[in-house]
Amino acid sequence: MNKQIRTEIFTRLREQNPHPTTELEFSSPFELLIAVLLSAQATDKSVNKVTTKLFPVANTPQALLDLGLEEIMAYTQSIGLYKTKSKHIIETCQTLLAKHNGEVPQTREELEALSGVGRKTANVVLNTAFGQPVMAVDTHIFRVANRTGIARGKNVREVEDKLMKHIPKEFLMDAHHWLILHGRYTCKALKPQCQTCLINDLCEYGGKTTL
Repeated sequence: MNKQIRTEIFTRLREQNPHPTTELEFSSPFELLIAVLLSAQATDKSVNKVTTKLFPVANTPQALLDLGLEEIMAYTQSIGLYKTKSKHIIETCQTLLAKHNGEVPQTREELEALSGVGRKTANVVLNTAFGQPVMAVDTHIFRVANRTGIARGKNVREVEDKLMKHIPKEFLMDAHHWLILHGRYTCKALKPQCQTCLINDLCEYGGKTTL
């Protein structure tokens, strides 16, 4: 796929959704960090159900520590791996208070040093909370990038690197959200909605569905 086609793809995605953002509900970088920690192998919708109850009670590192592990687990138990995720939340809050004055750091290295925070989570926070043009590759983006031909790769990091290299800079800040939403609602894993896809004619996928 050449630069001209990639540019047209993102031009169309931007026209359809000029101001994309995450579907996770948050009002601070810390709330976003906790929501993303909870979102691994869970839907944004299921996370929002938890955080809309949790955050009014505790939405700072100290408040969550004061709440305690057992209480946090009582809020998060509807989410998969909730025990492990709840422990990560406690440990992350401890680190934020001990090393960052309770604030969420703005570098990938410092974020990845937090409990339960990998490269993808760090990139989501950097992009969505702090406006950095980075690419958090989840299963949706990995699928869309490979299917369409925008950036093919055998693993998440390879796709991330190619997306960062090939996506025109004017689209890089929002590309993460456009690709996730496209994968979530149009380029679905089992039944891609090719017949209603606005980039159908530009996509290199060989198994396109028809009506």
